[in-house]
Amino acid sequence: MTGLDRECDRSTAADSKGHERERPTVAIHWFRRDLRLHDNPSLTSASSADRLLPVYVFDPADYGLADYGGRDSFVYPKIGPHRRRFRREALADLRASLRALGSDLIVRVGDPATIIPALAAAVDAETIHAGRWDVPEETETADRVRESLAESPNRISIDVEPGHTLYHPADLPVAVERIDDTYTPFRKSVEDDDVPIREPIGVPALPPPPESVVDGTIDLGSVPDPEALSNPEALSNPEALSNPEALSNPEALSNPEAIPSPGGTSDPDPIIDVGDVPPDLRPGDALAFRGGESTGIARLREYLWEGDHLRQYKQTRNDLVGRNFASKLSPWLNEGCLSPRAVHDEVRRYESARVANESTYWLVFELIWRDFFAFQVAKHGGRYFSRPGIRDRDDVRWTAGDDEARLLRRWAAGRTGVPFVDAGIRELRATGYLSNRSRQNVASFLVNDCRVDWRKGAAFFETHLVDYDPCSNYGNWAYIAGVGNDSRDRAFDVVGQARYYDGDGAYVRRWVPEIARLPAEYVHEPWTMSRGTQAEHDVRLGADYPRPVIEMD
Repeated sequence: MTGLDRECDRSTAADSKGHERERPTVAIHWFRRDLRLHDNPSLTSASSADRLLPVYVFDPADYGLADYGGRDSFVYPKIGPHRRRFRREALADLRASLRALGSDLIVRVGDPATIIPALAAAVDAETIHAGRWDVPEETETADRVRESLAESPNRISIDVEPGHTLYHPADLPVAVERIDDTYTPFRKSVEDDDVPIREPIGVPALPPPPESVVDGTIDLGSVPDPEALSNPEALSNPEALSNPEALSNPEALSNPEAIPSPGGTSDPDPIIDVGDVPPDLRPGDALAFRGGESTGIARLREYLWEGDHLRQYKQTRNDLVGRNFASKLSPWLNEGCLSPRAVHDEVRRYESARVANESTYWLVFELIWRDFFAFQVAKHGGRYFSRPGIRDRDDVRWTAGDDEARLLRRWAAGRTGVPFVDAGIRELRATGYLSNRSRQNVASFLVNDCRVDWRKGAAFFETHLVDYDPCSNYGNWAYIAGVGNDSRDRAFDVVGQARYYDGDGAYVRRWVPEIARLPAEYVHEPWTMSRGTQAEHDVRLGADYPRPVIEMD
């Protein structure tokens, strides 16, 4: 039995003398980015109460447009269609799983600092349980909820527990504030000191909901339509926010094209106004990335056990096309549908039953990378997301004004004139996913070749990635921009990378069909064609496909 299967026991509630309590205790579990039942420490703690109210709150601040904040701020859309869809599916799956165990999920739309205390008062809850993420936005929201609860008549407490990392913060060799800012020393510190990875917790035996939920006094609420969550009119309408049906009403979505920024201007920003979504040109067997704990577990078992793909992961991880060149577990890990400890547990079982090699280690190696970025954000806080980064790099000369807008708009539209970059952007926007190799190259081109503010590229990824994680996303972008966890030059030779990893041009031909007719000699460098060669292959630069947005060597 694994951490994905085992079930926890729950004793009958009793006082210190062994007598059953006259008044049942009530706890709320506030689901956030932990949309699972297995290996969920805060849910397990909440399940020790006599009655349990599971709650999820759609916070309008997480949707629509947002100000980045800090120096040289800009406006960007926080959550795009892929993650909205995935999250909605994950919540539907979570609600079904809870119902199968005799529980249910309360769904609300609004400010958690208002909704959580109100629900606590309605069910007379004694405590709130939630996961803990040491990320500025998540921490600020939890603090506001804590302050509101402290001001309530019953002064209800909120207990937060970490559960999204492989290593528990309390088990690290040093305090988070003292961990090394470079990955390799951090990795060696946990591996050489043989830091234990805690065994995954099973699915807890869930207490029944409070009577007010059972008798229908408290409405369960509906999961809003994903498109409604992106509509500024609906998000700014208090009546719509309190009424999930109103959010799903087509009339409420009267004008999704008119997206005013928080500052009141309607001027389009280069990372907002990037044109139509490219067509989805993935192979027919492509992974659909359907949200939910059950689909995440199914994908884990498909990749490890049914397909036996893990044994060759280190050799295939840099591929660009296909269903199984990588585990592709990141969407479920980052939305909390899968626990990293459960993944680790399953890898160890695979190693015992099938094979233990470099490939099986490499998947764990990358889970440690994920931890590293999470602990780095916990250590550095908001500095991690600033343009100078944790290295205080004020010496980088970023482009600005019209030049920046032109470069950023061409990059975000997948029209840079560099096929390997354009293929990556188009795949990202069409599917929400991008291989690690492509992510590094499209990022490097923007920040190292175009010298566009790295935060704007990271924010674009935040919008479009189905597997967005704030720590890993911004950590990797800062790393490539030279303002993060590496002092070395991280610039990529994009054309060289394209020739090495996409030698026959299959990837760029798939996503940039305008140049599909070009032979391998030109498919990655169409700008090297003479006018005669362009005519021969019926691809005219500047008409059928753009010339490069920058001078290419």
